[in-house]
Amino acid sequence: MENIIEMLKKHDILKIIDEKVDIDLEMGHIAFLEVKKPDSKALLFLNPVSNKLNKEFNIPVLMNIFGSQKAANLIFGKDPSAISQEIEEIMKLRVQAGLKGKAEFLNRLLSFKNIPPKNIKGKGLCQEFVKKDNKVNLFNIPILTTWPEDGGAFITMGQAYTQSLDGTMRNVGMYRLQVHDKNHLGVHWQIHKDGMHFFNDYKKANQKMPISIAIGGDPLYIWCGQAPMPYGFFELLLYGFIRGKNAKLVKSLTNPIYVPDDSDFVLEGWIDPQQLAPEGPFGDHTGYYTPQELYPVMEVACITSKLEPIYHATVVGKPPIEDKYFGDATGKIFLPLLRTTTPELIDYNMPENGVFHNLILAKMKTRYFGHAKQFMHAFWGVGQMSFVKHAVFVGEEAPDLSDYHAISRFILNRISKDNIIISEGICDALDHASPNACYGGKLGLDCTGAEVECEQKEIISDAELLDKMSLLCREIKDVRQFMTDTKTPLTFVAIKKERLMREAFRLLRPAKRYTKLLIFVDAESDDIENLYMLIWKVVNNIDAKRDIFIEDEFFGIDATIKGKADDYTREWPHVVNCDKNVLDSLKKRGLIDVDDEFLKKFWV
Repeated sequence: MENIIEMLKKHDILKIIDEKVDIDLEMGHIAFLEVKKPDSKALLFLNPVSNKLNKEFNIPVLMNIFGSQKAANLIFGKDPSAISQEIEEIMKLRVQAGLKGKAEFLNRLLSFKNIPPKNIKGKGLCQEFVKKDNKVNLFNIPILTTWPEDGGAFITMGQAYTQSLDGTMRNVGMYRLQVHDKNHLGVHWQIHKDGMHFFNDYKKANQKMPISIAIGGDPLYIWCGQAPMPYGFFELLLYGFIRGKNAKLVKSLTNPIYVPDDSDFVLEGWIDPQQLAPEGPFGDHTGYYTPQELYPVMEVACITSKLEPIYHATVVGKPPIEDKYFGDATGKIFLPLLRTTTPELIDYNMPENGVFHNLILAKMKTRYFGHAKQFMHAFWGVGQMSFVKHAVFVGEEAPDLSDYHAISRFILNRISKDNIIISEGICDALDHASPNACYGGKLGLDCTGAEVECEQKEIISDAELLDKMSLLCREIKDVRQFMTDTKTPLTFVAIKKERLMREAFRLLRPAKRYTKLLIFVDAESDDIENLYMLIWKVVNNIDAKRDIFIEDEFFGIDATIKGKADDYTREWPHVVNCDKNVLDSLKKRGLIDVDDEFLKKFWV
């Protein structure tokens, strides 16, 4: 692949920033806003500084490289749908009759030689500059602090390379890495990650675990690091498949781990499985801060780099953010593999404001009564799909899943108490709504059938509905209705929470005449005009077993902040928000050019 900077320049999707910009909050805020623009560009900061450390860096910082569909397609070298089609063709590969068919089959097999990574001898490009032992200093790298309440600086685009205890399996994962001091990093890997599985084996054997963190190089490594490959499969096989050439790996200087030769930085070291340290809090891709918890610690023994490296970083927070384009590509590319378990699956879509694991839409061929309900359980048992909180299934006649307005109408015309499944199971470690960490309620909707037959609601204005509902429940401050021409009109209820929402729902029974679904949100913090961000808030803030109320064909959802009165004993996290003083400073210096309407649109 050509140099990433030159490629971005050539296609006019790179913005170069010459001014001094602070790695603490300023860079992250600029990138967070940039990715939300319709003409989003990658950002190259030429003069990073840290006012906190009183330090200037001669290492440029590159952000938002996956920040548009155009950029993602350039990095992949093709549309992800074409990659999906290639995978499907391989899965159906058969020897055809005749000499020509056999020759084509042989040529296809020979092309597979380019897929496995290739270890090369000697030093790599990433080892032109070496710092070992007491010369190791993470503070000499422009590692960003992204959000005001973050526990410190975090590496956000690091590719963590590990191997199994017996050395037979290799893995690369993308985990956040907190800088504890000049030579220690907190490693935040979750319970389902291969790195965590390897770690548990080292812990049982009471052996230190080798690990190397690569930063930069070909951006496709970044996507490979978060791809949901089956356990034991090295993610860089995907690199060889997509690029059509082997990834070239070089051995780390101080441990047995192999890393990409063209990485900009490599941090080599070891993890003592008996040593844990507080990691976090961190403003994560859910748009909420994850709490401080104990995680493994990597001792960095060596830092190598190119002679003129570029530091790659990303910012995560409220949608839309850069991982939107990661997720879109992942969804398309892995569709054929998901069909091996669920062959009736036609397509699926993870809306960006559903932050992926929180909401999935799936289109399927239904072959018999109850098929979709069976499908739900299959989904909840397949790899990373098992972390999905809310799954909605539609039939093959449904609109395109990416046409959110049309598919929403289709779904709302098919909701009844008989096609709702409320279950429970494991959930993402970043989920905060569940009563227990990593385990909570799940919602499945079977909307594969015909439109429901129900009594048409008497639709009145928002003002009239507010008057009627506030007489029933005095804490209600505002209401807003959406999709009132469907069989399931939505009514968002902004409420000052002074009682359990289940009780408020019971008080509002007479409102069944006017609406079918009440969604309670917090009056103090939520803009009920903004449906895009409301959906983000709802799928983040509910646990299906606790927060969904069903009374005949009248439904309620409690998307408010939970506390002790709700039997919620965990700490409810803060929403990730930009620092207003930092935004004001960036505006004055001409480094951001967004208006108040833009900020309001994305709840900044």
